[in-house]
Amino acid sequence: MKKSAKVVLHRPLLPFSLYFCIRMTYLNTENIARSRDGVEYHPLVPFLPDGAKVLFLGSFPPQRKRWCMDFYYPNFINDHWRIEGEVFFGDRNHFVDVAEKRFKLDEIVRHCEEKGIAFYDTSTAIRRLQDNASDKFLEVVEPTDIAALTSQLPQLKAIVTTGEKATQTICDTLGIGEVPKVNASIVLPQRGSGEGALLWRLPSSSRAYPLSFEKKVESYRKMFDAVLR
Repeated sequence: MKKSAKVVLHRPLLPFSLYFCIRMTYLNTENIARSRDGVEYHPLVPFLPDGAKVLFLGSFPPQRKRWCMDFYYPNFINDHWRIEGEVFFGDRNHFVDVAEKRFKLDEIVRHCEEKGIAFYDTSTAIRRLQDNASDKFLEVVEPTDIAALTSQLPQLKAIVTTGEKATQTICDTLGIGEVPKVNASIVLPQRGSGEGALLWRLPSSSRAYPLSFEKKVESYRKMFDAVLR
């Protein structure tokens, strides 16, 4: 098993909403600058709002040419933010600027701060084996140090993965033999003296995943109801 990479968290001293107004970006410019020779380092800083109870861990962001915003789930044809819009507001386009074909970043950030939803990925460096966004063609060069990441989230109740690559990577990193099936969860090894968080696997929000939008919403709603209540 490869040694996990150290996560540089870049935690702000200000509330995330004010920090965003000053910073205007969640890009990790240092990582972007050192990405070369086929190895990509994570282009975003971890988004870890105070009091976060849910941490979404994907595999790695798609290539930047596919982004419509500098944040997590940036591909406009990925339905993550449409799913959250439907779950929390009954409107799949709540976070969507339909005319501009982009997501409403300011509203997304405020929503995630208020609900306690954090984001990062299970890999801090990868190679793309093909010129696309498919997880199955990602080679993990450096897995994320999950323990360092979750140590910043004392109220964490669930880590959520939404793909086979992310789920397998976190299980390999933490030495977990039981890989949860889609729509199932397992208890992670305890962090300190607190109760172990859940590793919860949900269906992918990618449109390539063969499940209806409505069924995905049902799955995500069940997880959020259980964790954020």
